[in-house]
Amino acid sequence: MRALRMQALLLNGGSQPRSVASIVDWFGAMQAQDVASGHWSLGVRMPGSTEAEVLAALERKEALRTWPMRGTVHLVPARDAAWMVRILGARPLADGVKRRAYLGLEEAEALRAVDVLRGALEGGNRLTRAECVEALNAAGVATASQLAYHLLWFASQLGVTAIAPHVGKEQTFVLLDDWVPDPHTPERDEALGWIALRYFRSHGPASVKDFARWTALTMADARAGIAVAGAALALVETEAGPMLASAEVLGEELGAAAAGLDGELWTLPGFDEYLLGYGDRSLFVTPEQMEAVIPGKNGVFQATIVQDGRVAGIWKRTLKPKVVAAHATDLVGMNTRERMAVEAAFDSFAHFVGRPVEVRWN
Repeated sequence: MRALRMQALLLNGGSQPRSVASIVDWFGAMQAQDVASGHWSLGVRMPGSTEAEVLAALERKEALRTWPMRGTVHLVPARDAAWMVRILGARPLADGVKRRAYLGLEEAEALRAVDVLRGALEGGNRLTRAECVEALNAAGVATASQLAYHLLWFASQLGVTAIAPHVGKEQTFVLLDDWVPDPHTPERDEALGWIALRYFRSHGPASVKDFARWTALTMADARAGIAVAGAALALVETEAGPMLASAEVLGEELGAAAAGLDGELWTLPGFDEYLLGYGDRSLFVTPEQMEAVIPGKNGVFQATIVQDGRVAGIWKRTLKPKVVAAHATDLVGMNTRERMAVEAAFDSFAHFVGRPVEVRWN
């Protein structure tokens, strides 16, 4: 089951094509609230790629970042962003009412802020976050404290704006309709089936509860999506109960997965679908290890060192002008040979960021 999941997550071979567009389409949505982690989530699935190549693909609009579900930033196929925000973002948008009450922000003022941003971005303009805040301030919209973030989120959650690729270190925003003038427009049931197929294709075998949690859909909508996907999904009996996977992928990869995981090592970023894609993560990580992966249960996932599909350690990177310092923590008691193998596994990350990696064990 773990081997099947690693293949579904595009982390253990498989015959699927590997480009930014194909990977994001495969997943349907990939956690990406931390931009550098989002880039490496793509890079680790494209052996031999560089961060510059990922950035160029994002500039070509092979994917974009927005808040499609759970009120959290994901990479999604650009042409699917509008309907995903509309259908999967409905519950977070409704929850935003409570957030605005907490912030002391009136609904009318929030909607006025959206109009201000729309006007500032019209005509294909692309503004940095600071420029968006400046436009709001110039119109008399308060942005102090946490108001600016909420207003930028609100505009994207309404499908008005989206996050464009960074310019240098600056986050930028665009009008979604300008950036993606030819969006997909599926009916609600078709859309639910689409996201169900892609979730179980990229995460399966997984449970219905995993899917409902990942999308923040109601169980009724989750089951409706599974019903629409129909024969494209297959039931898999596991020790944890019945789960679902893509019937096509299951047929293609079952033989390879049966061979198991052959000591492969991955240096995964924080917030990767490897852990974020499941409610029950016990197949990959122990409860004790999760305390290190999410220190203080603060919701900030550390980057992980993964061996044979299981978490073996965590790491943090520090970018320097000519080198990357990777501060690694061993969570399983590796011997010298195993630590040397981990250090070698950072070579792909070194190639991705274009500078050598120095691994330092804590």
